[in-house]
Amino acid sequence: MPPDAPPSGAYAVLDALPATASGAEVWAALGGAGLLARAYRDGAPGAGADPDGLADLLSAVDARFGLAATLSVSVQLATALPILAAGRHPAARRALAEALAGRATVALAATDDTPGTDLTALRTEVRTGDGGPTLTGTKKWIANATTATHHLVLARHRPGRHFTHFTWVLVPAGTPGATVRPADTALYAAAGTGHLTLDAVRLGDDHLVGRTGFGLPLFARHIATERLAGAQWGTALCRRVLAATHRHLADRPHGDGTVWDLPAVRQRFAECLVRVQELKALTDGCAEAVARRYDATAAATLKAAAGATVNHVLDTCGQLWGAEGFRTGGIQELRAQAALFAIGGGAAEVVLGTVADAAESVLDALARPGTLP
Repeated sequence: MPPDAPPSGAYAVLDALPATASGAEVWAALGGAGLLARAYRDGAPGAGADPDGLADLLSAVDARFGLAATLSVSVQLATALPILAAGRHPAARRALAEALAGRATVALAATDDTPGTDLTALRTEVRTGDGGPTLTGTKKWIANATTATHHLVLARHRPGRHFTHFTWVLVPAGTPGATVRPADTALYAAAGTGHLTLDAVRLGDDHLVGRTGFGLPLFARHIATERLAGAQWGTALCRRVLAATHRHLADRPHGDGTVWDLPAVRQRFAECLVRVQELKALTDGCAEAVARRYDATAAATLKAAAGATVNHVLDTCGQLWGAEGFRTGGIQELRAQAALFAIGGGAAEVVLGTVADAAESVLDALARPGTLP
């Protein structure tokens, strides 16, 4: 399904790119125009996300480009750059400055050979010593892997599952021993999705990012922001899909009127509208808790809600488009891509477990007027 044709404005620079632009091309345009900093408080990734700025940026990208390109931008904005901002060595500072200017692309390489939601089981190792860190392992299904100038790699520096056993390492693309191959998917090719193999990659100590042993706490903090970004993006995606579907139904003749006049169609469409309004209200209500306090329960709630809402809306609209939805670039293709909302960044079943763990506090919050869990 082609993106909307949005009005010109702050993001008009993006209009010079084709709708088929890759994530790397979109990132370069945003950075070159100084627009990436709008996603952060005070324009600094280390200061945390600005919910309104992040939502506006993601909406502008989603309105113009495909889902894979937006994915490429979203992961960097919400997670990769804020984690990179924790680096105090010159290598990290240079990479961050280059990325904000759109001259560099950063791949967040957390997902391992092990199931992506079980990060404490990851097998990628970093050994530290007088000669600097040495990395060995494999990272799979990494957005921006094939276009990255830098890979931000989560690795274990100690055996076991304890949350203090993991550290971030910055690996420049092309470092001897670091090999990238594209993932076998046409759905996310525009996101540069691929697999990263690290075969005894040797680096200097200045490529360690953040304090040793703080890899998972740092990731947990910023995956919360990624889940907020996903809910904001999911709302924007659903809105434009529903708008396009409404136009399609209103223009398609049926009997003496159009398909839009059929009560069953209108009811199914209205249910989607209700679901998206619920997601937007929940997102707006939880935004500050996630952006400022990195509230894990609020973030998990948004992730679960976004996955369920996006799947419901895309499934319904896919049915309402009928045979037209199966054309190249049509809604059935988008529907397949959008399944990512309930899988990537924490599967729905996993984040629901996080919500269940906080059941008592969630129930207490529901008893207080004007508050959200």
